[in-house]
Amino acid sequence: MSNNSVSALPIIANISSTKSDAEFCSACGEEHTINPLDMALQNHLAKLTGGISPASVSLAWMDWAMHLATSPGKQMELVGLLQRQTAEWPGFLRKNFLHNVYPASYEVDPTVLTTNSGDTRFADKGWEQWPFNVMSKAFLQAQDFWQHATCGVRGMTEHHEDVVNFMARQLLDVVSPSNSPVLNPEIIAASTTSGGKNLTSGLVHLLQDMGLEIPNTKQDNEAEAQPSYQPGKDVALTPGKVIFRNHLIELIQYAPQTSKVFAEPILIVPSWIMKYYILDLSHHNSMVRFLVEQGHTVFMISWRNPNKDDRNLGMNDYLEQGLYAALSETNRAVKGHAIHTVGYCLGGTLLSIGAAALAKENDIAKTEQAKITNIANIASVTLLAAQTDFSEPGELGLFIDESQLAMLDALMWKQGYLDGKQMSGSFQLLNSRDLIWSKIMREYQLGLRAQPNDLMSWNADTTRLPYRMHSEYLKQLFLHNDLARGHYEVHGHAIALNDIRVPMFVVGTVKDHVSPWRSVYKIHVFTDAPIEFVLASGGHNAGIVSEPGHAHRSYQYLPQNMRTKTYSDPDEWQFEALKEQGSWWTFWQQWLKNHSDEKQIKAIQPSADTDLGAAPGTYIFEK
Repeated sequence: MSNNSVSALPIIANISSTKSDAEFCSACGEEHTINPLDMALQNHLAKLTGGISPASVSLAWMDWAMHLATSPGKQMELVGLLQRQTAEWPGFLRKNFLHNVYPASYEVDPTVLTTNSGDTRFADKGWEQWPFNVMSKAFLQAQDFWQHATCGVRGMTEHHEDVVNFMARQLLDVVSPSNSPVLNPEIIAASTTSGGKNLTSGLVHLLQDMGLEIPNTKQDNEAEAQPSYQPGKDVALTPGKVIFRNHLIELIQYAPQTSKVFAEPILIVPSWIMKYYILDLSHHNSMVRFLVEQGHTVFMISWRNPNKDDRNLGMNDYLEQGLYAALSETNRAVKGHAIHTVGYCLGGTLLSIGAAALAKENDIAKTEQAKITNIANIASVTLLAAQTDFSEPGELGLFIDESQLAMLDALMWKQGYLDGKQMSGSFQLLNSRDLIWSKIMREYQLGLRAQPNDLMSWNADTTRLPYRMHSEYLKQLFLHNDLARGHYEVHGHAIALNDIRVPMFVVGTVKDHVSPWRSVYKIHVFTDAPIEFVLASGGHNAGIVSEPGHAHRSYQYLPQNMRTKTYSDPDEWQFEALKEQGSWWTFWQQWLKNHSDEKQIKAIQPSADTDLGAAPGTYIFEK
């Protein structure tokens, strides 16, 4: 053995003996210590792969290949599809040839360019001309073939089928002719018209996005710099004061806008994946402003942006120092009135856990009740695009299995948190056609910049997620679905969503890829509480920020007189539900009014005893 090898042994031994976390093993029912040496190697591997588990990907493709190899019927279907696709080419090429020779007499059929619903990459008229229509047709045929090849292979696990289908689409998108400036007729035409200025502007945009300063650049027909919307100046403008601060949250109480207010205040629990001010954007689309103008006293949690020293903050800390602390302080500020609680996205999941745990506390010993003293009664629970059942998590489920979470743990292990950019990369990958390839084409090849807005600026204001909390959240909720299964524990006791008895207002959004609305709808299965379910137009963010007066907004609901006493599945509900044009905010506000005391009280001003600063506070500025 060489001297170098000998000198390395104490280092390895020291790493191996370092205290580390433990994982529960379902096979033997015991906890096993995580070896730091394993984590160190997997950490480097995770950095190389962007957090994607090679083992998980390999297993998915192996599952597909082995089952396809033993499925002669499926193979015959694919051969038949190839034959039909091949048979289309002679007529297609002949028609193109005649169109080029006799353009007035023969037209190319453009229907081949719209076979993929929602795919607008080939919508430009230039794709109907030779030779671009040949390239687009070949690409769409390949896309159609692989869609059939990766779906419906008997014997594959559903998760592996989703992974293989997703990866096939991603790999095809990489080689799409629409991505190439020399193959895309729209880019060629723009370059010809502008004399190549679009490519020059695109290069400037690329260098700017890489963080380089480009002096003396003058660009036409675009928003040159994308100015960020600064909290307290452009967004998060609703007046208020910070009335409480601990290590994890600031609690903001907003100043009333009416002389009389409803007795029951509203406490909003936003997701800590992003900053809270999505619910207090500009003057015209601030949910907070809307509520205070309707006579509600509103409180908002502003989550602290954690760093590496907060690696051991877990879900229980977010419950105790976050939700419970906010409930206690809100109770103190309003002198004991019951509270309308609102949770958005992950904040709604936490609110569901907390509401169920508080209900559970009523049935256990007084010594346990002492843990949550001074927390007021909950008047209602509103869940905005928030999941409580994670058996169908949508496209996020592609990244959720044991191997993938082990790799993600390794990625977070050394730095102590998941960086916002690492998390946003996963969301971009899920919608790469719009968030990656379309952006490359528009901004770097056509030389155009998207017009900035407050929602885009908020979306770029990322946060970090503590190692332990993110690991617990993914494993207990996404992977094991403990909350829906009744296995999630708070204060050592398993809780059930059926313990929630207060009225609930639940909002799903039609185009939500983060919290699919059919998954959100499953709350009906887990509680007997009275539920008002609303399906709003839009996606996970824009569907929630749906202020009155916003064009093209609508929502669906089922009136009380049309409901049955038995369960309706989500598709049946959607078919029967009425559709209303406009914002669901007004419908929700009427619901809140109906579940509040008819007698209003004098407006409650933020306490003058605290000197913690004005809204939007300080945690919102932590980068």
